[in-house]
Amino acid sequence: MNNTKSKNTYVAIMAGGIGSRFWPASRVDRPKQFLDILGTGQSLIRSTFERFLHICPVENIFILTNEAYKEQVKEHLPELSNEQILCEPSRNNTAPCIAYVAFKLFQLNPAANFIVAPSDHIILNEIAFLGSIEKGLIFTAQNEALLTLGIQPNRPDTGYGYIKYQKINPQEDTVVFKVEEFKEKPDLPTAQTYLESGDYVWNAGIFIWKASSIIQAFKKYNPVIYDIFQSISEQLNTSEEQAVINEKYPNCPSISIDYAIMENAHNIFTIPSEFGWSDLGTWASLYAESSKDNTENVLYGENIVTIDTKDCLIRVPNEKLVVLKDLDNYIVIDEADVLLIYPKNKEQEIKALTNQIAQQKGNHFL
Repeated sequence: MNNTKSKNTYVAIMAGGIGSRFWPASRVDRPKQFLDILGTGQSLIRSTFERFLHICPVENIFILTNEAYKEQVKEHLPELSNEQILCEPSRNNTAPCIAYVAFKLFQLNPAANFIVAPSDHIILNEIAFLGSIEKGLIFTAQNEALLTLGIQPNRPDTGYGYIKYQKINPQEDTVVFKVEEFKEKPDLPTAQTYLESGDYVWNAGIFIWKASSIIQAFKKYNPVIYDIFQSISEQLNTSEEQAVINEKYPNCPSISIDYAIMENAHNIFTIPSEFGWSDLGTWASLYAESSKDNTENVLYGENIVTIDTKDCLIRVPNEKLVVLKDLDNYIVIDEADVLLIYPKNKEQEIKALTNQIAQQKGNHFL
């Protein structure tokens, strides 16, 4: 991967989310990117950071996070300087934070070519992942392109957005394809037709582009965000940066990069990829990616006894003995102050459940 490890290659890791669908492990004051969800001995943000050290030098990696998490970022990534931790004063979705880092990198290096990636995804095949990243960097360095890594679907999943791409007489060495359109999360029959057609990939939310290319896209498709960052661009990378960000950033509309740019622009490309990806968005996705015992249980904990229990995800402290009988298709999450026992096939309710708990019990348990 050394040929991409150039002074023009940068990485922006988004690490500002709350991860409410992973409650009660993920909390407002310590969200899932700072947790060792997989039991590997590393937090998700640490694993993501180390993955990208193969792509660019440490000084070219930037973290986009909420100001509330700055100290935790420094705790997990002590190699970074304060200037590499970009702190958002408000939660405005992904488009403003990507504009922020694009303008900052362009001021540092007008030839900046950078990757945007979430901090909390699973990548099982890092060699394949880095290969796709390398091909994307070469393409965006040479073209005015906005590129997204697409994941080859292996099931009709309704939890992901889909990308339809052109497959017009592809040459054997063609790895980058023109995107026709983005599709919202489909119902099951629609997802099945997407899978069968072979013309669709999952939208992984991993992007590659030159800073100049995405800035021009903001200018054309979301001038409100463009104007805000253009007005403060000379203060970026100076001692005034945080002050002007604190003042201007909350004025940005709260909008995702997909809605703000990707669904409107005409220079969108994708690299269909397979590298063992999961966005790890829910407990069910953790269950799907984890190894299982002979009764299809996923066990995180050293002292778990299961009797007539199957298809469950059980995550408990190592020092606690937990005995479970006659459970089928449940999630059991034991934290110090919260015990969650919930049907696995209803786990999409957990995000809404946290709102109910906030109303009944306040924010103490969130």
